Amino acid sequence: MSDTTGTTAPDTIVLVHGLWMTPRSWEGWVQHYQRQGLTVITPAYPGFEIEVEALRENPEVIADLTVPETVEHLAGVIEGLDRPPIIMGHSFGGTLPQILLARGLGAAGVVVDSAPPEGVRVNPPSQARSLFPALKNPANRHRAVAFTPEEFHYAFTNTLSEEESRAVWERYAIPAPGRWIWDYGLIANVKPGHQETWVDFSTDRAPLLFIAGELDHIMPPSVNRSNAKHWEKSPAVTEYVELEGRDHWTCAAPGWEDVADRALGWALEHAARPEPSAA
Repeated sequence: MSDTTGTTAPDTIVLVHGLWMTPRSWEGWVQHYQRQGLTVITPAYPGFEIEVEALRENPEVIADLTVPETVEHLAGVIEGLDRPPIIMGHSFGGTLPQILLARGLGAAGVVVDSAPPEGVRVNPPSQARSLFPALKNPANRHRAVAFTPEEFHYAFTNTLSEEESRAVWERYAIPAPGRWIWDYGLIANVKPGHQETWVDFSTDRAPLLFIAGELDHIMPPSVNRSNAKHWEKSPAVTEYVELEGRDHWTCAAPGWEDVADRALGWALEHAARPEPSAA
């Protein structure tokens, strides 16, 4: 980790969860970073504040949630902090930090196995298969759609055993708003005009690191590489790293601590700014 002596290094991490998840998915990272003296915030999407078990019983409470509502909620949390934080996100929680950074928020960003904003059109076969449970029925656009344990195993935890994957599914998995997969994962790239996950890839923003998992099925490396490449139009620092042998469950699969340390080390190194000199 970098020496940030004499700098105004961020002291707060904002962790943004992805679809089919709640803030509970970050529980290991929260404790890991808190032990290092950092303040950690895990804002839920509107309606996702209740526990996993309650959302499974009544997923209708999140079925109509929109991306703009979620972005505004997260922006409000970040704007209420004393200084710009490091913003990290996983999966669709990687799309949202890109939108927030493009707004000028945050001191640095790290996105893990990120879903892409509008305009990234790479769609590998494993991604199509992973998302098929939500896309197979147009009516799902108006529902909250869950993965079965078997579907979750393929999409999220394909490096784990069936038994290990089932335990992850039972503790963390919830339904996801179907319109997010339909509107922002499919329709956004064919519908004329800018949609709700559009960002200006030429924007000068805080530094951003993409972390991809070699074996990720739902957001494979090719998707993350293409997403990172789109940011070449920006003068801001953008870097990409691919982790060998890791799937979409990078944030909690065995060895997640190394991923968390890499993310934090990079963010602190690139976010630290010299303190203003005395008048």
